[in-house]
Amino acid sequence: MLNFFEIVAPLAIIALISLPIIPVLQGKVNAKNAKFRVVLQVCLFAAAFLSVIVFQLGGLVAFAAEEVAETTSFAGSFAQGMGFLAAAISTSASALGAGFAVAAAAPAAIGAISENPENFGKAMIFVALAEGVAIYGLLISILIINKL
Repeated sequence: MLNFFEIVAPLAIIALISLPIIPVLQGKVNAKNAKFRVVLQVCLFAAAFLSVIVFQLGGLVAFAAEEVAETTSFAGSFAQGMGFLAAAISTSASALGAGFAVAAAAPAAIGAISENPENFGKAMIFVALAEGVAIYGLLISILIINKL
């Protein structure tokens, strides 16, 4: 069971990382100040990420020692963790790829439709094909998780 500190500390860290970017999103700062705030947010995120990695190294070493002692069980094993990571990577990579594809196809489709409204069906096919990439990645991740 998580204690109060384990629940509140990550929320406080996320709030502190997000604070510099709020005035930028509201449009209350000039370009130079906005650039500084975005760089500050990226640096704070990198520092938080690296601190989490450093603090987790001790846990990983203890987990590796426990894994060597118990190699007969598959549930909760290193292989299962890698399977979940593979499912997450397949979903995230396909979603990013679909996002880039839609970012390129949708404006072109809108331009083609604005010039000739009869091109609507042809243009939407390309946007739908780009969205299909994310669905394929999700399908692969479901198949991976089913094997675990």
